[in-house]
Amino acid sequence: MTFQDFNFNEQLFEGIQSMGFTTPTPIQEMAIPAILQGQDLIACAQTGTGKTGAYLLPVLNHITGTAKHQTSALILAPTRELAQQIDQQVEGLAYFTGVSSIAIFGGGDGMAYEQQRRGIQNNVNIIIATPGRLIAHLTSGVLKLNHLTHLILDEADRMLDMGFSDDIMKIISYLPKERQTLLFSATMPGRIRSLAKAILKDPQQINIAISQPAVGIDQQIYRLHDQQKTPLLQLILRDSAYTSTIIFASRKEIVKSLYKELRAIKIDAMAFHSDLEQKEREEILLKFKNKLLPVIIGTDALSRGIDVEGIDLVVNYDVPGDPEDYIHRIGRTARAATTGTAITFVNHRDERKLKNIEQLMDRAIRVVGLPDELASIQPAPQSAQSDDKRKPNRPNKRWNNNKPKRNS
Repeated sequence: MTFQDFNFNEQLFEGIQSMGFTTPTPIQEMAIPAILQGQDLIACAQTGTGKTGAYLLPVLNHITGTAKHQTSALILAPTRELAQQIDQQVEGLAYFTGVSSIAIFGGGDGMAYEQQRRGIQNNVNIIIATPGRLIAHLTSGVLKLNHLTHLILDEADRMLDMGFSDDIMKIISYLPKERQTLLFSATMPGRIRSLAKAILKDPQQINIAISQPAVGIDQQIYRLHDQQKTPLLQLILRDSAYTSTIIFASRKEIVKSLYKELRAIKIDAMAFHSDLEQKEREEILLKFKNKLLPVIIGTDALSRGIDVEGIDLVVNYDVPGDPEDYIHRIGRTARAATTGTAITFVNHRDERKLKNIEQLMDRAIRVVGLPDELASIQPAPQSAQSDDKRKPNRPNKRWNNNKPKRNS
């Protein structure tokens, strides 16, 4: 199948061609016909499978063939970064159609709010928004969505994780009852199904490889203690051919610390965290996307808020607590049928987390032995490791061995 088989209008197809798209991904192949037929849809697909295009293309096709002087589509996203990236995709795909869009999110200055307000008053065709800022425009009376025909919830599971459930229902109270509603989610827990039941009408359901990373990802783990993590990371970055790397840490304090340590050895890296101004975050993402920045360090907020092709290495400096977050982290690489590497550092406290991840994927992750030069790095005294219940002077042969056995 090719995109020609969907019989999109000429202007939209020209935009698809200009962006180099020829063959739809599985989620696009399954979702686009249902959306073109006007059906509500609940779709579960892992990150990096092309789900943004799966809903944008049929919605753009509909808007292009109808009146363009009204707001027809609302896309809700959990983070400002994702909202901006969706907006950029709309601009690319809709370049020849005349369809307009705007990203609405909080965190900006008064000028940004005013720009959003003007876009709303000009009846922009597609609004991509985070729930909180959208509610501010709705309650102010500036935004009227009486003519809305499409509501899309992107990364719905993440929005619920972030506590947006009440906000979503409040937003829906402002929308016409007759509309097409599309819900896209990487996971399908019970509360997502409850939300879908409340806001969708007889939806078609699509399920694409839940909780399975792309086949092109070479997954590796290193077993080590905390004092070996940063030296190993430095070796990996300094002596490798990786050109585009994301490092995930559990807390922004670790992100800031890693940034300083990597910069100290002349590795061109930037930290991405909530203490930065919105403009600074946008500049970092733009540099990374344009291959002007080889390494970016962030927390899980970055794992679902960045859509960049060509990332060849993901490093989990800390093992995520939720196995699904592991899937989202490593899903930043090997996108669109490419290949990539995902390396995870596992200390003795993370064994349970690793087991949960491997159970979720129904496969073991390959263990790689530590480089010889890290063998001399000793773990911190036991008294400093408050969550370690072992006796202070009892050696842990498994975790102090610099060459763990490979996983068969």
